Amino acid sequence: MADYFKQRERDVNLRLREIRDTLPEFCEEFFVGVEPQTTVLTRLGYAYDLRIFFDYLIKRVRAFKGMTTDELTLSDMEKVTVTHLENYMEYLTLYEFDGKEFGNGDRGKARKISTVRSFFKYFFNKDKLSVNVAAKISLPKQREKEIIRLERHEIEKILNTAEDGEGMSAHQRKILLNTRARDVAILSLLLGTGIRVSECVGLNVKDIDFETNAFTVTRKGGSRAILYFNNDVKEALEYYIEGERKALLSRTQKVEIEDPDALFLSLQVRRICVRAVENLVKKYAAVAAPLKKISPHKLRSTYGTNLYRATGDIYMVADVLGHRDVNTTKKHYAAIEQDHRKAAAKAVTLRDVDDV
Repeated sequence: MADYFKQRERDVNLRLREIRDTLPEFCEEFFVGVEPQTTVLTRLGYAYDLRIFFDYLIKRVRAFKGMTTDELTLSDMEKVTVTHLENYMEYLTLYEFDGKEFGNGDRGKARKISTVRSFFKYFFNKDKLSVNVAAKISLPKQREKEIIRLERHEIEKILNTAEDGEGMSAHQRKILLNTRARDVAILSLLLGTGIRVSECVGLNVKDIDFETNAFTVTRKGGSRAILYFNNDVKEALEYYIEGERKALLSRTQKVEIEDPDALFLSLQVRRICVRAVENLVKKYAAVAAPLKKISPHKLRSTYGTNLYRATGDIYMVADVLGHRDVNTTKKHYAAIEQDHRKAAAKAVTLRDVDDV
């Protein structure tokens, strides 16, 4: 699995270099300066966001009209005002970049403004800007996201749909003939362990130990962790590995396989990608829970909620899910507060039963 994440990090680094080359030269200092405290994915996000910000300046702010991004200097940033940044936040609602139209809600705006704030804060702390103008702008107020997860009957239905194809189109059922075991194994693993989709696609066969019902994952930031699965997940994984996966490899013996150690393979005999897993979850969920927008992360939320309900231990949930801060766990699993309120309602009685 480490090889997969190593390759992914290499690809992200190369993409980050491409984007950095389109930014003003003084930005290099910022990216070098924040590297020790950030992941490469975070820095790539910074690069994308700053690209939009500088494009806004030269398109919409009179002080920068006629300039190109390459011509911007750090001293030019002294001309940026709070009004410019407030206008930028409004601009992000609907804007055009590279010939395409984009839009942002409050969350998207908050992330892009946070990047700008980090950028100005860095150079202000380095005494290279006289004022941290971005600190004066407030982030947009964000509404609490609705917590969406599967109920028990929906969990059974999504697994049954992947097994028998009931409710799916003829074309989908035809594809299912060659991917049934794999798809059931993926759904079972996500629902039964709560791992992230990136952790799922990064698994290799050698990461699985069926004697102890354990497997090794690479967490965010590159740390490794040993997790455990129940017999339902074990059965689904063994059935896929010994059947469908082995048959797929035997049919392509003469073809050079790109990543033969990958646990989950596409029909093209390549490691399955994140997008493919997202699509298959969406496909089966559309039948099992048509009124809910289900993604792999929602399956993670489903597992976290069920684990909390079974144990009542929020710290255990945080540990198993790989959350560094238990507050992250609380934020994502509204059922925790819901269950607390239900328990509180039952804890207080108004009349003694014996008196009735």
